[in-house]
Amino acid sequence: MKKIALSLLVCLPCLLSAEATPKRLNSAAGVLGEIMSTPDKGIPMSLMRRAQCVVIIPGVKQGAFGVGAKYGKGFFSCRRGDDWSAPGSIRIEGSSVGFQIGANETDVVLLVLNRRGAERLLSTQFTIGGEAEAAAGPVGRSSTAQTDASMRAEILSWSRSRGAFAGVSLQGATLRQDEDDNADIYGHKMTNKQVILGATPWPAEGGELHGVLRKYAARAAVHRTHRHK
Repeated sequence: MKKIALSLLVCLPCLLSAEATPKRLNSAAGVLGEIMSTPDKGIPMSLMRRAQCVVIIPGVKQGAFGVGAKYGKGFFSCRRGDDWSAPGSIRIEGSSVGFQIGANETDVVLLVLNRRGAERLLSTQFTIGGEAEAAAGPVGRSSTAQTDASMRAEILSWSRSRGAFAGVSLQGATLRQDEDDNADIYGHKMTNKQVILGATPWPAEGGELHGVLRKYAARAAVHRTHRHK
């Protein structure tokens, strides 16, 4: 059984290798755009307004043969004034105990809500729930977002699988920077700190994702203005 689980952990990254990094950027844009276009069933706008960084990991692979595993590759961007930084590449890895047989794909979105959480995201790697306070995110309009968990957490997380969108706990999952994917985008290896904090321009392949982030950041700003009138 341990050999099967180990093989699963080794093979899950192979399932993602066929998707080129630029294509994954477009997939991330599609995931966020579709989620934010359904306000009654998506991420509350009040939380988008608070977010310092947004992480989108499309098509996280999950499987279980006694011991489950998950692996995914995606991107994140952090606020830069009224705009968003160029995207850094990131991997999510983890395992869970379970007895379901099979595998599926899940889109994962995380909002990093404060500077401390953003600093963890810019590190080489960190574990959700270990080094950072995390919680499953609420779904729906902003009035549903004021829960104790969402107010205390550094990171809120959601998943979408087979059309269903819900808050999800990612306790124990590890997020790591991916310098190889950064090299695919920018032409040479860069750390996420260099990408996010430097004057790195958005790559041409990331135009769609940049547009989605700017669109909903602007909507969040409008939402805030209306609330304070």
